[in-house]
Amino acid sequence: MPGTTEELLTISGTAEEIIYKNPDNGYIVLMMDIDGSPETVVGTLGDIVEGESLILRGTYGASAKYGKQFKAVTCERKLPTTAEEIRRYLGSGIIKGIGPAMAKKIVASFGEESLDIIENDPKRLTALKGISVDKALYIGTEFRKIAGIRTIIEFLQKYEISPLTASLVWKVYEGESVRNVKENPYLLCEGDFSVDFSVADRMAADLGLSMFSSNRIKAGITYVLRENSFAGHTCVPRTQLCEVVCSLIRIDEDDFDKALFEGIGEGIFSEIETIHRQYIFLAEYYNAETYIAKKISTMLKLSAPLDKDYSDDIAGIEWEENIHYEDLQKAAINAALGNNIFILTGGPGTGKTTTLNAVIKICEMKKKKLLLAAPTGRAAKRMSELTGRPAKTIHRLLEVDFSSKSGKPKFKHNEKNPLNADIIIIDEMSMVDALLFEALLRAIKLESKLIMVGDSNQLPSVGAGNVLRDLIATKLIPTVELKEIFRQAAQSLIITNAHKIVHGEMPELDERKKDFFFMNTASDEETAKLVIDLARTRLPKTYDYSPIDDIQVLSPTKMGTAGTKELNRSLQLALNPPSHMKKEIRFFDSVFRVGDKVMQIKNDYDVVWKKGGESGTGIFNGDIGIIFEVDVSNSLLHIDFDGRRSVYTSEMFSKLDHAYAVTIHKSQGSEYKAVIMPLTLYSNNLLYRNLLYTGVTRAKEILIIVGSREAVTRMVENNKKTNRFSCIKALLNENYEDNANE
Repeated sequence: MPGTTEELLTISGTAEEIIYKNPDNGYIVLMMDIDGSPETVVGTLGDIVEGESLILRGTYGASAKYGKQFKAVTCERKLPTTAEEIRRYLGSGIIKGIGPAMAKKIVASFGEESLDIIENDPKRLTALKGISVDKALYIGTEFRKIAGIRTIIEFLQKYEISPLTASLVWKVYEGESVRNVKENPYLLCEGDFSVDFSVADRMAADLGLSMFSSNRIKAGITYVLRENSFAGHTCVPRTQLCEVVCSLIRIDEDDFDKALFEGIGEGIFSEIETIHRQYIFLAEYYNAETYIAKKISTMLKLSAPLDKDYSDDIAGIEWEENIHYEDLQKAAINAALGNNIFILTGGPGTGKTTTLNAVIKICEMKKKKLLLAAPTGRAAKRMSELTGRPAKTIHRLLEVDFSSKSGKPKFKHNEKNPLNADIIIIDEMSMVDALLFEALLRAIKLESKLIMVGDSNQLPSVGAGNVLRDLIATKLIPTVELKEIFRQAAQSLIITNAHKIVHGEMPELDERKKDFFFMNTASDEETAKLVIDLARTRLPKTYDYSPIDDIQVLSPTKMGTAGTKELNRSLQLALNPPSHMKKEIRFFDSVFRVGDKVMQIKNDYDVVWKKGGESGTGIFNGDIGIIFEVDVSNSLLHIDFDGRRSVYTSEMFSKLDHAYAVTIHKSQGSEYKAVIMPLTLYSNNLLYRNLLYTGVTRAKEILIIVGSREAVTRMVENNKKTNRFSCIKALLNENYEDNANE
């Protein structure tokens, strides 16, 4: 097993008592009889029941609750053979309809042949009172199903593939599971299975399958495209893809071309040829980008010419609010109101919110129905605070359909059930990825108005795509960029330095009397130590900030002494140390404790939350919460996400991370009173301008950069725009030209 240095031991015996079982991930705690001596066993072993004979491989360890225990890595099951073992096995409830009393009757009648009869001649069970023909056949079917699941579990366990994944395979292929996997191990890389390509490749080699099979090559192409999507690319140039795949799986270009052609024919891949080069997509991203281009070109075609002047409405707002709009703001308000689709962009302090509020007020005066949304919960909350109107996350706006069995989010609002709104306003558009934008557009009626607000100089979305920047780059969508920094905002060094950074100028680092501070350190260790001191002592003492609620540490990277992983360990110890008054649960190398600040790191559409009398579902990537209760005996965490309270079971812990320190990328859409940003040369490959800009603009009142002046200089000078492969610009231009020619 990877990372295991201890020699694995083998033990065998009978499962005597199941102490704890998690049906979702297969984790189990059981008491095992080994030659008459009881042993505690733990491990992700699947649906073991009492009476089973087991052969386990693993190592011995110790638990505060259970004492000495055997930590099993692999498990080989053997059906019970003695009458007593069979009675206990059937009486465990493994087959619905057979309880302890019925198990006793079956074994009394058929003895050690009981299981063989259930599997191969279940009608003989009708000789017993209480078992009809239908029930007997049902018992036989269920037993064969259990046997099948266990067969696929044991087959995959040799490759350290979890029982949970094996169960998912069974749900799809049922009795054909083992045969299908043996014929094509690479199907395990697909869908919800998510088995690493290297594992499937090792299995294929063991099975003697050809390394030049089209299944292997298509899986290799899928793997490379999927890995690139995690890096933000919706597609990859064909030549580059060919080079990487051929090198990775040791094939030549002809083999690649044949498999790619076959995959395109099967709908696994898609190809787009622009004037520059050919791009290859996974189908979902091709469908997303082609739909985005088609829908927006149609909206542009239907958009009314900007022939209405809203000057009187703007003047009325100025008089009512005792405010004066700059000429560019007035132009933005006119353009937003006069077009079906519009983009408002600009940096901090340039009046985006003031402009947007004017648009909202005029729309309300004209009795238009508005919907406001943003990509994350924090961004939606901030939008609501700035506009004084309710705002939702885009996911909540579209409403997740939980009847979907695809494992991917489906939304209730779409072309057949569009959003009931005249105007839809989306804030923080730089965070919106291609798949989410496609879903949003599908839910917008052609006669509705879409206003997108964002800062294109910030980092692109965590998900694949570069939507806002691509849309602006087409120059087809009416766009206004606000550039002038307002007088009041110009008093903030955070804002003026942010604009300097965008223009490639060094920020003012030596000013000590404003809101932007730089503290030089000689090493990464000194940087981390100072960050902790600032968060725990100096900022709370000087500004009366709460270390949990008001201060946020943002790092460019997870790794290194000043990365989020190590800083979270140190900050947890400094800000929320262990105490007999605070319960905690250990999860692998993490400890979740009452009072901990945590972040959701993966969208989960099934999490139930309650907020006062309201309830709903869904906690999403980037949401931050506080653990307010820990139920150790049932392995539960009670977490408050800005008033939405949820209960997390142990199988959900992997979707949580501590959030005393988070990456700058994860902080998008949020603002904090105080930001501490460690910048060192450790993360040299992450030292680029828009990362620094995004981090700086997260701070509302105080920003402190701790670390290396050289790191700041490198970031300012490196204008790497986080280039991403995408075809939205090319597709939209092509669709728009086609519409214009119709």
